[in-house]
Amino acid sequence: MLEIRDLSHRFRNGTEETVVLEEINLSVHKQEVVALLGSSGSGKSTLLNLMAGLMKPTAGSILIAGQPIEKMSENQLAEFRRKNIGFIFQSYELIPHLTVLGNVELPLVFQGMKVKARKEMAEAILTQVGLAEKMHLYPSQLSGGQQQRVSIARSLVTSPSIVFADEPTGNLDTKTEGEILDLLLGLNTRLGITFLIVTHEMEVAQRTQRTIYLRDGRLEDLGSAHGRGDNG
Repeated sequence: MLEIRDLSHRFRNGTEETVVLEEINLSVHKQEVVALLGSSGSGKSTLLNLMAGLMKPTAGSILIAGQPIEKMSENQLAEFRRKNIGFIFQSYELIPHLTVLGNVELPLVFQGMKVKARKEMAEAILTQVGLAEKMHLYPSQLSGGQQQRVSIARSLVTSPSIVFADEPTGNLDTKTEGEILDLLLGLNTRLGITFLIVTHEMEVAQRTQRTIYLRDGRLEDLGSAHGRGDNG
């Protein structure tokens, strides 16, 4: 589902060059839940931006669903992201003047889907995340955990190949964090969704199938709770 080969990235400031990522190789398989663990400044955000096609790598390749995204134009990338990549953000990134249903429908609006079809798809995924009775409320009327459920539903409504979750429990208390992780793992089991969860919390990483640790721009595969440790 995701294949990173010999990836390196450097930032240049005048004559100075800073190495952020060096010789990254990673495979994430279909229906896998992988945690990308690392402290602040380890390069997690840069790697996430590269995987999402928001930046071009200095060297190497990134394939999502078999497509080399580093070779795509900006227009091709925008179209590819709409169809193949879902995003879950720490701060939810919901539009306050849209209802829950409207927020989840929005990606389908950009795809040009007709009103009836997109409403049905949004309602179905909101039911999957436990918000069937909240779909006509606005984000300000929801708890933090409920807002993150809306964000999760929005990320899934286009049936993406992979979902990148950037610190998805970072703004939540411990109890709600556990509930959101339960939801993500349940969606993985029921719907076969592939998740890559970026986090700095070992407690979050330990709940996933496999943990990749990023330290000083290099990856180390810490393996899985089931002892599979199949490194990319």
